Amino acid sequence: MELIWLWLALGVAGAFALGALFVWFNNSCIKITRYKLSVEGAPKLKIAHLSDLHGKRFGKRNARLLNKVSEQSPDFIAVTGDIIHLYTQKNKEVAVEAVCSLKEIAPVVYVAGNHEMRNKGYRFLRKELKEAGATVLDNEVTEIKGITVAGLNGAFLRNSKIDEITPAVSPKILLAHEPQFFEKYARAGYDLVMCGHAHGGQWRIPFTGRGLFAPGQGAFPKYTSGVHTSGKTRMVISRGLGNSEFPLRLFNRPEIVIIEIN
Repeated sequence: MELIWLWLALGVAGAFALGALFVWFNNSCIKITRYKLSVEGAPKLKIAHLSDLHGKRFGKRNARLLNKVSEQSPDFIAVTGDIIHLYTQKNKEVAVEAVCSLKEIAPVVYVAGNHEMRNKGYRFLRKELKEAGATVLDNEVTEIKGITVAGLNGAFLRNSKIDEITPAVSPKILLAHEPQFFEKYARAGYDLVMCGHAHGGQWRIPFTGRGLFAPGQGAFPKYTSGVHTSGKTRMVISRGLGNSEFPLRLFNRPEIVIIEIN
């Protein structure tokens, strides 16, 4: 009888250990996703697209994240918002630390997400990210590596209009945190749009490519990952790196997106 209880205890312990490993793998083991796109008139570029870090560290000083980005040798790094988490002030240090290290790999272009814009200290964070080496696009336009890049900050719906920042030149790229406004981005004539925000739907249904929930879209959202097309516009959505109010990913590993423009 004692032997039966011993085997039962070992089985339960083993099940918990496997469960913990499964959760760690889904939330901390970074996946590289690659897309090759043709954009008429654009130079040949490799872009590393990061989103929704939410103050998370992948190893000491984010070494695992930085090593994976460095291995890709990108021409520039696009960060599409929610680099901090609204309710945890200390993760500002993680954000600034990450930008300081990423800019040693390639130029960093950043646009704020909804968590930054809801944070009363955003103007100070913005200043620190600039000092750390990021090009911060708060409804602004820049040129990087021979292509025009615009950025819509996370307050887009409240106090900015996309037409006010859309350059007349082509080709052009847009960094915008929220993907559910894809048709607005397409009507503005962007060739490539990069977004995050949806966290891949948080829990993804295996073998379907569908997520369960995304803010701003609700249950079984349309825009959670991958490449979406409307006319000449392609939108690439990152499933993100960290977690927000809901702390757990399932079948939805943290993601670095690599976009190669031919």
